[in-house]
This record gives sequence, structure tokens and C-alpha cells, in this order.
Amino acid sequence: MPHTTRRARERAETRERIVEAALHVLETEGLSALTVRRIANDVEYSAPVVYQHFANKGALMAELVAHGHRLILAGFAHVAEEPDVERRLTRTASEYVRFAGDHPHLYALMNGTAVDAEARRHAAEAAIALLRELLTAWSATHAVPLPDLDEACEIIWGTLYGIASLGQLDTVGNERARRLAQQALQALLLGWRAEAGT
Repeated sequence: MPHTTRRARERAETRERIVEAALHVLETEGLSALTVRRIANDVEYSAPVVYQHFANKGALMAELVAHGHRLILAGFAHVAEEPDVERRLTRTASEYVRFAGDHPHLYALMNGTAVDAEARRHAAEAAIALLRELLTAWSATHAVPLPDLDEACEIIWGTLYGIASLGQLDTVGNERARRLAQQALQALLLGWRAEAGT
């Protein structure tokens, strides 16, 4: 194996260890415990080694946000086999809320202001593209024109965000929030169909 290939692999493995350690601290102790010094100690490196991979804590948090969106998309993968597009949408809504309940600190970072809006938007692009694809397929299947697809995506995203946030309250809980997310999405789709007269 060439020396440069081995070094690139080792560098990628070190970066992955840093991200995993940061994710563990975030998930178990929350954002306030997430510091470069803490992560360096956890992976048994010096802080400068962490800085070789991430310019600052903000860059590390941006990577965690991107990692969170990759996890969400991985969770959506089993839903993609659902042949009925409306059911696929409602199951995707349920999966989104499940993720928020399983990863509350990561979810809060992904949707909070600790990472700038542009980085959050960039990290969410693939998830938003999937939602656009599902809505486009649903629109074509039911002959329901959606005049502003971006606005429709934002309505769904906002609805799911609100329900996922409620799911973190003891009075609602994640299981109930998942059912509410499915019901809310069904109501939105029914409303759009009614407006179109289909």
C-alpha cells in the first residue's frame, strides 16, 4: 500500500474517531460539555490534532449537523421501499420524529443557532431534496398541482419540527408524537387534495 494512501486512511480514521467522540459527548452530556479540549482528551490526542481536522469548535459542530442529517437519511432508507407514495410520506414523517426523540441533543444542534444558518441549510440539502422528490411524486400520483413546492416543503418541515419538539415533552412523548406527525401529514395532504378538487 503506498505511503500516501495509508496516511490518507489514517487521517480519515482519526477524523471519524473525533466525530464519534464529539457525538458521544453531545448525546450524553449536551452541547455545553462539547469542547475541543474534551474531545481531544476522549480520543487521547492533543487539541492541535483535533484542530488539524476541524478549524474550530464551530467547524466540528457543523460536521455533527451534517452527520445528523446523514443519520436521518439512513433512517429513511427502509421507508423508500414503500410502494404507496402517500404512505411513504407519512412513514417518513414518523421516522423524522423518531430520530428527534432518539437523538434530542443532536436534533437540537441541527435545528438551533449554534451553527450558522447557511451551514445548517447546506447539511439539510439531501433531506430537503428527498422531501421535494416525495412531494413531486405525490403531486403527480394524485394530480394535485402544488404551486410552490418550496413552500409546501417548508410547511411540512415546520409541522414536523413542531411535533418533534412536542415529542420531547413528557406530556406528549415520542411514540404519540410519531402518530401525531402521521396524522398531521395526512391532514395536510388531504387539504391540498381538497383545494385541487381531487
